[in-house]
Amino acid sequence: MTTPFYVSPQQAMADRAEYARKGIARGRSVVVLQYADGILFVAENPSRALHKVSEIYDRIAFAAVGKYNEFENLRIGGVRYADLRGYTYDRDDVTARGLANVYAQTLGTIFSSAAEKPYEVELIVAEVGDGPEDDQIYRLPHDGSIVDEHGSVAVGGNADQISSYLDQRHREGLTLAEALKLAVESLARDNNGGERSLTAEQLEVAVLDRTRPQQRKFKRVLGRQLARLLESEGAAAEADSAAEGESSAEESSDTEE
Repeated sequence: MTTPFYVSPQQAMADRAEYARKGIARGRSVVVLQYADGILFVAENPSRALHKVSEIYDRIAFAAVGKYNEFENLRIGGVRYADLRGYTYDRDDVTARGLANVYAQTLGTIFSSAAEKPYEVELIVAEVGDGPEDDQIYRLPHDGSIVDEHGSVAVGGNADQISSYLDQRHREGLTLAEALKLAVESLARDNNGGERSLTAEQLEVAVLDRTRPQQRKFKRVLGRQLARLLESEGAAAEADSAAEGESSAEESSDTEE
């Protein structure tokens, strides 16, 4: 009789974590960051049918990377939880913190179970408040832990490099156009430090806009509105470079005099 191969629980969990991380890293990145009037979601996603960013409830949105069928199941479960809780109690009782706890329990149970493989997903749950100080952003890795994020966060792909870029450049009080420009710049950076060009057709963009008069604050930024925002970024960059050129020309003429 052969002796069964033994793997320590610590090694088994490490292998499961590595398996999940590799699956998540193969996906394209998603960036979430705060701006003056709410929370912006930007994903590199050429598909117009398979969304990475979705509405969950009045002030709550969901973003995910990884295997689509797995995070879509989680999204549907989150919508059902929010609808049931809002109907049973009150709409104000549906919060991003409560939803993040539900997702954490689900992901943690699946990750710890030896009977099935871990989910290859990483989630972001965000809720827009009455002011920037009331906004909530939670990141949930594959193992069900919860990370309370502030300002900006990136998941999937080369998330570490993107997060470092955002941390250095994100500031409070950004306009929507400025926040979109920063998000696109961060997504356009590749692993070698170079930059790619991302068009509106390659982006999925949505916001939780606290200034909307409707109870539901989620809105997708599509078509002409997205193109105008991206064009305004290019126009602003050209204006800045022109101003810098004029300034340097004036300085050189002053020096010659």
